[in-house]
Amino acid sequence: MRAQVSAPITPPALAVGARVALLSPAGPLAGDADLERAEHNARTLGWEPLAYPHALAREGYLAGDDASRLADLNAAIRDQRVDAIWCLRGGYGAMRVLDAIDYDALRRAPKAIIGYSDITALHLAVRARSGIVSYHGPTARAVLTPFSRQSLLCATSHGCDPFAGNAPLTWLQEGTAAGPLEGGNLALVCSLLGTPYSARFDGAMLVLEDVNEPLYRIDRMLRQLILSGALARVAGLCFGAFTDRGDESDAAPRSLDILFREAAMHVRGPVVSDVPCGHVADQWTFPLGAGAELSRSRGLVLASP
Repeated sequence: MRAQVSAPITPPALAVGARVALLSPAGPLAGDADLERAEHNARTLGWEPLAYPHALAREGYLAGDDASRLADLNAAIRDQRVDAIWCLRGGYGAMRVLDAIDYDALRRAPKAIIGYSDITALHLAVRARSGIVSYHGPTARAVLTPFSRQSLLCATSHGCDPFAGNAPLTWLQEGTAAGPLEGGNLALVCSLLGTPYSARFDGAMLVLEDVNEPLYRIDRMLRQLILSGALARVAGLCFGAFTDRGDESDAAPRSLDILFREAAMHVRGPVVSDVPCGHVADQWTFPLGAGAELSRSRGLVLASP
């Protein structure tokens, strides 16, 4: 099956010397070492890091108050000298500022937005309001493995397929499908259902991951996607990592796999798990909004233009 979708707007590739804004739209950094690692990461990728004023701010579980985080984000969006926005970490807080982001400026001058976890809220919103491809990949403060570096550069700079590398997928449901990549963090995908920033499920290749969620909450969120009809609308489904689930002493063996297989029954196309996505060291970078194909013979690949 192949989804019929309008062409996404792809930001310009990041060349050597690209100016990359480092900012915290969600949770706070642990300290100066996180920002220093982020700056080092950018430089080793050939980019020029630009740390924004509130990058190290903290207000409880947020990286400063909403106004400060929003000011950094909109300043980076509007600054024509900035080529990309690399979010320093996830955590929580991006969805608190979605209504006030300057989507018009981003549409006029698209730029890469990179991050994952809570940054899913930002990915979904900029696609819903600006129609641009954004990049579900490592946060700037992460310790980048060679696997993650290569995928990130393929997606944002080199124009090669970011899904290369030794990453055998587990097939839960056979089939072949193509559609725009969508999704990210399961909790954020569910939290934005019914809002103007909801994921675009129709004909999508949905990718899901999460962290710190016990099995019963994963079950509840997948049921929400089932009962809302969202899973029936996607072309295919890719489960990434669901890490740090806590005490599962009362759970039957392979319960997570059972939840995945139950969800697969509501998808009309192929379903796989063990996708390198989420809170793991080796991550693929997903150009959300770009077309992808999933098949047993080729695995997950970017669709031919």
